[in-house]
Amino acid sequence: MPQDDGTLESHIIDIPDYPEPGVVFKDITPLLASPAGLREAVDRMADHFTDAGITKVIGAEARGFLVGAPVAYKLGAGFVPARKPGKLPRAVYSESYLLEYGTDELQIHQDAIQAGDRILIVDDLVATGGTAVATAKLATKAGGEVVGFAFLLELAFLDPRTTIGREFSQEVFTLVTVS
Repeated sequence: MPQDDGTLESHIIDIPDYPEPGVVFKDITPLLASPAGLREAVDRMADHFTDAGITKVIGAEARGFLVGAPVAYKLGAGFVPARKPGKLPRAVYSESYLLEYGTDELQIHQDAIQAGDRILIVDDLVATGGTAVATAKLATKAGGEVVGFAFLLELAFLDPRTTIGREFSQEVFTLVTVS
């Protein structure tokens, strides 16, 4: 267990060579397990967008659910899960995106967002930015307006802001940045 020095970073553990050699995995589960750490993370993300008129928060499967749903609750907004294919039972919008090693896809229900909804994209981590862009494209495809992006952790050395900025000019707000 990490030493609790009162910072969010103190709750994130580096796991070397996971899931493969050369990768340093950032384990946020101690942060999620800390009532004070989780509260601080959710409050800071929600408070940053309090005056933005957010009506829906979208979180990508699966760890985006863990952060996105409580942010939506705090903002008084609805929560929309962006799921992998085959997980949603009704008509969906789909968006494919590139990974370092192939492609993936996310889906949302077609009736989850209405025209005029103001959308905040929330996830635990932004690495390359591909998931965030795909999630935002789903929001606009459904008629929503993306207002911003909020992440617990940003791997800045992978330059996700450039990827997001190619498609969306909205603010990217991050609590912990890894250079």
